[in-house]
Amino acid sequence: MLQSLLHRLQELHPDMIEIRRDLHMYPELSFEEVRTPQKIAEFLQELGLDVKTGVGGRGVVATLTGGKPGKTVAVRADFDALPIEEQTNTPYASKNPGVMHACGHDAHTAIVLGLAKAFSEVREQLQGSIVFIHQHAEEVLPGGAIQMIEDGCLEGVDAIFATHMENDYPVGTVAYRSGYIMAAADDFFIDVIGVGGHAQAPHQARDALVAAAQIVCNLQHIVSRRVDPFKTAIVSIGSLHSGTATNIISGEARIEGTVRVFDEQIRNNIQEMIEDIIASTCRAAGVSYKLNYERGLPATWNHPMETELLVEAAKQVLPAENIVEMDAIMGSEDFAYYLQKVPGSYFFTGSANPELGEVYPYHHPKFDIDERALLIASKTLAAAILQFLQET
Repeated sequence: MLQSLLHRLQELHPDMIEIRRDLHMYPELSFEEVRTPQKIAEFLQELGLDVKTGVGGRGVVATLTGGKPGKTVAVRADFDALPIEEQTNTPYASKNPGVMHACGHDAHTAIVLGLAKAFSEVREQLQGSIVFIHQHAEEVLPGGAIQMIEDGCLEGVDAIFATHMENDYPVGTVAYRSGYIMAAADDFFIDVIGVGGHAQAPHQARDALVAAAQIVCNLQHIVSRRVDPFKTAIVSIGSLHSGTATNIISGEARIEGTVRVFDEQIRNNIQEMIEDIIASTCRAAGVSYKLNYERGLPATWNHPMETELLVEAAKQVLPAENIVEMDAIMGSEDFAYYLQKVPGSYFFTGSANPELGEVYPYHHPKFDIDERALLIASKTLAAAILQFLQET
């Protein structure tokens, strides 16, 4: 069955490109998706699948039940866009000002719709079921994944797979990793509260700016001196604002930063360290503070057995040398929530082509992909789905 599926996906490749370009022209922001889920639902309903809309708010879930009993595997695609003004000048560039598919979600959606069509044509031969999860709002917190899971999208699912377009790798490659592949991401916001005054009389003020500067420096000691050097963590300050003039001592300052980490215990420890450092630094400077520490997405952890299955499936599509074991990256992804509930694996599909200028990273206004990546990703996922369902 695999070879016939791969051949059918080859035939459907132009359709996937057409779907991707249509979605690309009409992108919608997170939690504002209307046209996109409607298009997805209509496509899946025409295939005769069991389709649920409004899952977790705006998500779409379709179930394909095979002709023979068996396991259930899910595949997930996200479909929201970003608040970016597109600069690609392609014929299919965004028609919605200030909104752009700059992360490949249009491609992910087209891939999974192509899979749904190909598998629907052989459903009577299929052993088990496939759940096609089309997720809204991946780009923002709290994100659509947790909402869709709470609304039951994973009920009865035994494993789940997903891919992401990646211009760090050339088209024709797949990048995978067992275990941690993406980091947890938290943000923190610190307001330092002092007493303003004239620069000629600093003893009459409580300098929030100096205290904030010391906090920034002290926070950099966390990773370098208080985290095991064999563990990975980042504490980065992205913003420090304070002061209005050369002769005014600032009575307030604002610090904003992010934490990226894999290990959950280290994540907890860093949060505690941040508050300890802020408290002690402010106490020494005679100022007060307010800390808002926002927990973001958990780390994305690929299950070893499912990742091994994915690699073996990819070998049915690509030469072994084109299947690359990658280093973990410090970005984050709400697919992590699915992997906390059921085993599965998340991988990257190479989509770069320097000859066509398709080399820009996602979230860049000139981001675009070599659309041959749609076919490679769909074939890899099809092989993984079929292999999982056929294994006893």
